[in-house]
Amino acid sequence: GYVELKILPLTTNLTRLKLNYKQIMRVCIRDERRSGEHDWYDAGFQLDDPGRVICSDNKKRNLDYFLSCLQSAVNSVDPETEGRQFRVSIEFSLEHPEGGIQFVVPKREGTMAQRSAHLFSYGSANSSRLWFPCVDSYSELCTWSIDVTVDKDMVAVSCGDLIEMILTADEKRKTYHYTLSIPTSAPNIALAVGPFEIYVDPVMPEVTHFCLPGLLPVLKNTTSFLHEAFEFYEEYLCCRYPYAHYKQVFVDQAYDILSPYSSMTIFNTSLLHSSRIIDQGFQTRKFLSQALAEQFFGCYLCIQTWSDLWLARGISGYLFGLFMKKMFGNNEYRHWISLESKEVCSYEMQGPGIPALHNAGSLSGTSTSATSSGQAPESPTQGGLILHPHLTSGRNLEIMWSKSHLVMRMIEMRIGQEPLLQVFNKLLSLANSAAQPKADYSLWTNLLLCHSGVAKFHGSFIFNRKRNIVELEIKQDMSRGTAKYVVSMICSILLISELDGSFNHTVQIEDAFSRHELPCHSKSRSSDSPVLWVRIDPEVTWLRHVTFEQPDYMWQYQLRHERDVIAQTEAIQALEKFPTPATRQALIDMINHSECFYKVRLEACHCLAKVATACASSWTGHTSMIGIFRDMFGSHSCPHIVKYNDFSNFIAYFVQKTLPVAIASVRNVHSQCPREVLQFILDLIKYNDNRLNKFTDSHYRSSLIDALANTVTPGVSVVTTNSEGKTVVKLTEETQLILKEVTRQLNLEKLLPTYRYVVSVSCLKALRVLQVNGHVPPDPAAFEYYASDGHFEDVRLASIDCLVDLTKTESLERGLHYLIGLIEKDPVPFIRHYALCAMAKNPPFLKKSECRLNNLDLVERLWRLINCSCSVDARLRQDGVELYNALWGRLTPGCVPPQGMGIVIDLKERKIMSLSPLPPPASPGSVSGEESTTSRKSHKRKASRAASPPDLSHLDSQPDTPMSIESANSDASKLRVKIKIAGEESGAESGGEMRMKTDPDGSKSEHKKHKKKKKKNKHKDDREKRKLSTSSSNYDSPLMFDTSLV
Repeated sequence: GYVELKILPLTTNLTRLKLNYKQIMRVCIRDERRSGEHDWYDAGFQLDDPGRVICSDNKKRNLDYFLSCLQSAVNSVDPETEGRQFRVSIEFSLEHPEGGIQFVVPKREGTMAQRSAHLFSYGSANSSRLWFPCVDSYSELCTWSIDVTVDKDMVAVSCGDLIEMILTADEKRKTYHYTLSIPTSAPNIALAVGPFEIYVDPVMPEVTHFCLPGLLPVLKNTTSFLHEAFEFYEEYLCCRYPYAHYKQVFVDQAYDILSPYSSMTIFNTSLLHSSRIIDQGFQTRKFLSQALAEQFFGCYLCIQTWSDLWLARGISGYLFGLFMKKMFGNNEYRHWISLESKEVCSYEMQGPGIPALHNAGSLSGTSTSATSSGQAPESPTQGGLILHPHLTSGRNLEIMWSKSHLVMRMIEMRIGQEPLLQVFNKLLSLANSAAQPKADYSLWTNLLLCHSGVAKFHGSFIFNRKRNIVELEIKQDMSRGTAKYVVSMICSILLISELDGSFNHTVQIEDAFSRHELPCHSKSRSSDSPVLWVRIDPEVTWLRHVTFEQPDYMWQYQLRHERDVIAQTEAIQALEKFPTPATRQALIDMINHSECFYKVRLEACHCLAKVATACASSWTGHTSMIGIFRDMFGSHSCPHIVKYNDFSNFIAYFVQKTLPVAIASVRNVHSQCPREVLQFILDLIKYNDNRLNKFTDSHYRSSLIDALANTVTPGVSVVTTNSEGKTVVKLTEETQLILKEVTRQLNLEKLLPTYRYVVSVSCLKALRVLQVNGHVPPDPAAFEYYASDGHFEDVRLASIDCLVDLTKTESLERGLHYLIGLIEKDPVPFIRHYALCAMAKNPPFLKKSECRLNNLDLVERLWRLINCSCSVDARLRQDGVELYNALWGRLTPGCVPPQGMGIVIDLKERKIMSLSPLPPPASPGSVSGEESTTSRKSHKRKASRAASPPDLSHLDSQPDTPMSIESANSDASKLRVKIKIAGEESGAESGGEMRMKTDPDGSKSEHKKHKKKKKKNKHKDDREKRKLSTSSSNYDSPLMFDTSLV
């Protein structure tokens, strides 16, 4: 490769350049004053890669030490700051890269183009240094000229405008020349090369789509809507798309589902779908429109420091939400806002929580720009900020993005949409925003951006008939992950629905407990209350978690008569606690209501199943739910046979998919699935007919397999041995039917594969459910086969989930070894990332648990992974840190041998554990007296030196000894320890045995003897204590008492 940098020095004594690059071992510089072809000189350079090996001390295995070293490594490579411009030309060679460039070469015959071999750049945040030398910082912008030479059968796609494509003289290769005139940072530059099929958008010729051979028909269907997104964003922002062209490249084995760069985006091929696919179309449109929004904010307007990352993601997420409201409707948008808010609140209260989005100092006007202040950019952890991608886990970043766009929505609700539009427009046009109206928003801005945590409210009310008022009580919960909101920061809107209509009330939260009296506008002639229902913050103007108490009939009113989808969802969740006939009828009416939002109807199906299980003793809920399904989709002449599939009505399609899954979760009084339900699901599979349907039934068949899995309940398997000595498992009749159908569908998938192998995914999950409930032996062979390289990505991910769960429940060493090997060696980065995330979410064992999987080999492999093996993939390193923390926490794992001497005494169990015994001599009796004496004198110096982890297999206490310790050391290395506990005294030697000596008679003479000996041996004990003080820094003292066991 060849890179040419134009440098404008800001100091007169610039003698060194600091560039970002990895995996490049040779740098050549060209002298432009000479025109010779060989005027290249090897440049002297110093390679400093603090991210390759994070911890230099290999003895420590705790995360506190690792994270401190990682933070130092990240800070050490932050861009520094300060003429005539000059050029630096660098020739480099990149061979067998470990990261930054993904090569996808299918294993089949033919040329590279015939095999659809392709490559693309990838990485998390600033990872361009992995494939070309650059100043890899978002704050350093420059123009670009990119030349890519490839084989004649290949197509090169990069950022900018394609100026020309030139064939070589022998017509075997061609060079693509791209130019990007808009200043862009190096992290926003990407490259993709492959035998792509090119499709120019018929509505917008400046948009070009690229896909692998054979996928052009589905590409046309997938991208047919994109011009609508362009028109919406340009009209909303009153600004044209900032680049001259936009390119979408769909590749296999993508690093992420979407990776936006300047004027181009790299997508996963799995987003492509034909016109016969229903489910994928909704998701794909969301991803494509989200990537386009990030072209405006994130690529064109990029961040200056890591503290600004939330703003770019928040604005692009806010714009994407508005387009989603336009395309899918207001109900879909509000339902999405509700889910995002609940996810953020749940993560804050249950998970580790997220840091503040921004630093309070920068909001007050303090500049953090390196170029303007002359100082280094702000530290990624300044003010508690941990937004650097090398220091933040993927899950944490996802929650931050959700919170960011929610914050932007809250800002819009306070200042209005028009002022916010003007701000976005001025940002894009690089105009001065001084003309904007000024208002004091510092209080709530500081609350939203500079503090973490969410508000947690618990509300209830009483209607006072005499005074015709509503007495409302609101309590703030100050548990983990919550923040106290006071009167100067928050005013909450309450909506009270009465007989005469709905009325909004504004209340101020003054303390942890507040009481409010709100007037009621309606009057009822009867003894009933005129209040129908009450809601707190119906517009989701704050990040809050609200639990509200009101009678069940009010929740039923809210479900039936409130048109807001958020209110209907809240009512359904609350009605799960009220399994009454009125609740059942309200849910049934909602399922049958064709004009209701379809996602509310789907949630009502699942809620009705839970209510049916709770009322199993008095109501056969599964019969009523099966009747609902047959009324909707059964044949008129024979209701128990389903009609021909007709998915032209998408709402009815989703109900038809969800209702069998909900029915299968119903249980009778014995916590078993009724036999009628199983037969109902089998009949649906048997009579499924898709011949007259213009849409595929892949996802519908997948949902029926999921329903089969939901019918499985725990059972006891009968294991026998046949005449040949083989183990035979006798299955119940129901299990045989389920297993037969699952096996048939899994084998049929090999002959007639469905879209994205969704049926195979459901079959693998159903097989795992059978294993969990004890019907099938827990054999990992099938999951290992489907998780191996060569299978479709979704199938591999499902198999990994099953393997992770199997490894945890069965403490399976084979499964753990396979998963770790997959993480270390799999060629697909996303598979490695997903496997680590799955294990961190469902760890194979809990902290401080005695499990055979908790061993030193696992510690070493994970530590090697996060310490040195992930130097080219920050996302993978953070995933490894999450898994390490889930297994052992931030301290050193207990299975790691300590470095140094020490003894732990368990007073309750009367055991002693030696942390590190003294090293034995070469051979017993082979050391002379003088040498032995010398050895004892120099023992203190030797004990303080670092040594390899000793073998502690000989330190197991004898079960018949109350308090003993065995050591293989000779008498010459014995170390006496004297302990006195509550009148009891014991002596121990590190090379012998310790026993508790007690005086049952408690004689005074023995007590005096011990008292005299104590004074006599005072100095001797001090010397022995000083010898023991050479223990590792991981322990506070060499002799530790576990007080929790006393």
